[in-house]
Amino acid sequence: MFARFVRRMVATLLVLVGVMPLAGHASLPPSVDGQALPSLAPMLEKVTPAVVNISTTTRVQVRDPFFDDPVFRQFFGLNGSRRSRVEQSLGSGVIVDAAKGYILTNNHVVGGADDITVTLPDGRDVKGRLVGTDPDTDVAVVQIQATGLQALPMADSSKLRVGDFVVAVGDPFGLGQAVTSGIVSALGRSGLGGSGYQNFIQTDASINPGNSGGALVNLRGELVGINTMIISPSGGNVGIGFAIPTNLAVDVMRQLVANGKVNRGSLGLETQDITPRIAKALALKDTNGAVVTRVAAGSPASNADVQVGDVITAIDGKPLRNSQELGNAVGLLPLGSTVKLTMLRNGASRQVMAKLVAEKLASIDGAKLDPRLAGVTFTELSQNVRDQGVHGVGVSAVRAGSAAAQAGLHTNDVVIGVGHLQVPDLRTLLQLAGVNPRQLVLVVADDDGVRYVQIR
Repeated sequence: MFARFVRRMVATLLVLVGVMPLAGHASLPPSVDGQALPSLAPMLEKVTPAVVNISTTTRVQVRDPFFDDPVFRQFFGLNGSRRSRVEQSLGSGVIVDAAKGYILTNNHVVGGADDITVTLPDGRDVKGRLVGTDPDTDVAVVQIQATGLQALPMADSSKLRVGDFVVAVGDPFGLGQAVTSGIVSALGRSGLGGSGYQNFIQTDASINPGNSGGALVNLRGELVGINTMIISPSGGNVGIGFAIPTNLAVDVMRQLVANGKVNRGSLGLETQDITPRIAKALALKDTNGAVVTRVAAGSPASNADVQVGDVITAIDGKPLRNSQELGNAVGLLPLGSTVKLTMLRNGASRQVMAKLVAEKLASIDGAKLDPRLAGVTFTELSQNVRDQGVHGVGVSAVRAGSAAAQAGLHTNDVVIGVGHLQVPDLRTLLQLAGVNPRQLVLVVADDDGVRYVQIR
């Protein structure tokens, strides 16, 4: 009985001093021993004004065999352009420069959009201007003209550690700004499918559709990443989300602001994965690494004495499992960087240094191929894209209002065929110049699949 009496007295004293809540009250006390309970609210009050909602509209040409038939069109008097539909999407963005109105977001949020509207946390709708996009890293920059903007300070994302607490801020499902918290689950994630350069932060902070382009911040309220994708069998959060590290996003942003595009470095070589048969032929212990299949004359690789048949096993001391990891590592480094390649040649290990130079990609004005392609710029695909098995010709620019734009051709599309002919590279496309078929039909691939674009 004496023990129960003591416990009752202690509980009463704790209630009187405000440490324990009264019976029937579920709320926590405002403080314990004079110390305020931890809360993210003060930090978020500084963060949330810098996270915006981004909505886009894109006009897409509708393919309809009846409307493509000239007899049908003449009978119904359809002499104008083909029908189109408007697609809308929602995402998020982060203000990173209040004075100039620059907003970081994802390429898949604003890439190819005809109209961009940025909704600020105070409810204002502002028209956005697309400064540039980089599909290879899924980074885009939008600029707005508005007063009273607040930007997020940047953190050095290279200092992140697994286990650090992080907070995701965005607009999931278009419900309005929302905040979730978690930890850094892993760093340097890659090989998640699709093309591009991958070096993701993995987090269990809830990221859902609409969060794309939003902020991932540390407990100091500094931007450490741009939320970009999730892995989910249901389409909702299952605790596996990914963000682009701030250091990478900022480097891409600087180039987009300065040049409207990203200039990446290249070693000037081509590689392929090592199969068991190749490993046996080269007397290798395993299939890790990438075997060199071509070295361009005068390239950094050539100057460093890299030869066909060499096996690159590591870059800057980091072991490589395959050719994609080599392309990913090179593509994420700033132009002008010097890299250390560890290689095997005839069973002996050696190391060489090579400086990345700008990859020279040939381009051509579409008007030189066919008058109906005026306003389109075609560019050969980068080495990284080709290494991932993508063959064709990139569409690097489409002038608004051109016949190609009205037909539904978009920047960053990849032309893989003309009519029934395959187009594996720019050289093949050039060979088709002057043919001028009566019906110009391009076979085009993008992230959503393959489609036909008929240009009149």
